[in-house]
Amino acid sequence: MDTADELRIDAPHRELLDQILDKWSLSVLNELCERPCRFNELRRAIPQVTQKSLTSTLRRLERNGVIAREVVSTRPVAVRYRITPLGKTLRHPIDVLLAWATQNMPAVERAREVFDGQEEENAGVSSGVL
Repeated sequence: MDTADELRIDAPHRELLDQILDKWSLSVLNELCERPCRFNELRRAIPQVTQKSLTSTLRRLERNGVIAREVVSTRPVAVRYRITPLGKTLRHPIDVLLAWATQNMPAVERAREVFDGQEEENAGVSSGVL
């Protein structure tokens, strides 16, 4: 790709990608792409997420327009979250990234092992232990 065609990664891009690709957002988006969910349904579907983290993730995704919060008039009043049309456009690029990760995970794991081995080796040399 020549420089004229290259996309620049500026601060707004980094901020948005950080918020959409963070630790819990991908899991939440994955669930909401399947069906609308209430808060506790999301908690059960993603058991590792804390209530506080899920709340902040949902607010961040809603602020960015990729999910919508809908108050359901039931007794008691409930809130349901759903993916928006903008959020649906994330499905393909996220699937591509996940496919890349799946395909390349063995190579990444090997690279990590090599790196970690070199770090241990260097730590032994710098402390005088051979």
